[in-house]
Amino acid sequence: MSSLSTANVSAPLSAAESQADSQADVQAEAEAQARRDASAASHTAAVKRRERAAQWHLLFLAVVVLGPLVIYPLVRLVMLSLTGSHGISVQAYSTFFGNPETRGVIGTTLWILFASAGLASLLGVALASILFFKPFPGARMVTRFLELFVAFPSFLVAFTLIFLYGSQGSVSIGLQRLFHLQEPPLNFLFGVGGVILAEVVFYAPFVVRPTLASFALLDRRLIEAARSLGANGVMVAFKVILPLAWPGIAAGTILCFLLTLNEFGILLVLGSAHLITLPVAIYSSATVDLDLPTAAAGAVVMLLMSLSLYALYRQVNRRQLKGAGNGR
Repeated sequence: MSSLSTANVSAPLSAAESQADSQADVQAEAEAQARRDASAASHTAAVKRRERAAQWHLLFLAVVVLGPLVIYPLVRLVMLSLTGSHGISVQAYSTFFGNPETRGVIGTTLWILFASAGLASLLGVALASILFFKPFPGARMVTRFLELFVAFPSFLVAFTLIFLYGSQGSVSIGLQRLFHLQEPPLNFLFGVGGVILAEVVFYAPFVVRPTLASFALLDRRLIEAARSLGANGVMVAFKVILPLAWPGIAAGTILCFLLTLNEFGILLVLGSAHLITLPVAIYSSATVDLDLPTAAAGAVVMLLMSLSLYALYRQVNRRQLKGAGNGR
């Protein structure tokens, strides 16, 4: 009888305890959900604060840095090229393109550009291929020197070539004494030959670095498979390596063309009076002729050419990075 009474009493107690545990679980879940909601809200607020701070930083950069140093000069350059005696005019562009010498100047600029940048690109790709696929003792040191070489000012290369291969340079004087010549045998620097040589020497390292980076992303198993199937070195280079590495090679080549187009120091040191390129013509119009609107018109034309090359470089470089991401 007593055991039955105890069972009857314990049954309601167990039900009450179960209901209390259930209520506690519900309350704990509600508290956990509240904490998660608070954490999510805090995270969202932090993200908004970071975005707001980034917007303010961008605005500060645009107003304080880009505004006075980049945007304002470019706007002033364009406005100056469109300024005439009676307000807005395209007279400066008419003067620039109507000058009979302008066609020759543009032709000379493009000739030096394609000769220098083309040879520099070929030399850069060849150097990168040797350093990557045919390493030799000291190859790492050569690579580091080429990386350091891009930090040198371009006119320093021009002066170095003058000290070595000029008519009074050490190499020229040495050859004159060695072969008992009446005059120094080397006398080509102050003209097209010297400008092209200096630009090839200076801008070839700018092609080496992107090409090496592109070679590093290659799957060496594909190269070994092609060799095992009987492909020689030329076939491997043109059928396997070049199709896979062309984005990096193209990016380095376009960068070389872009930098060569805007080169001025080498032209100023080694260019003769008869070698007038677009940068030299713009400089002459501004400083000698004091024709600022015509100089501004030429600068705008050159700026558009540079921006076109830069847009192409960005597109090719983006494709290279996308291919690298897909490869990983």
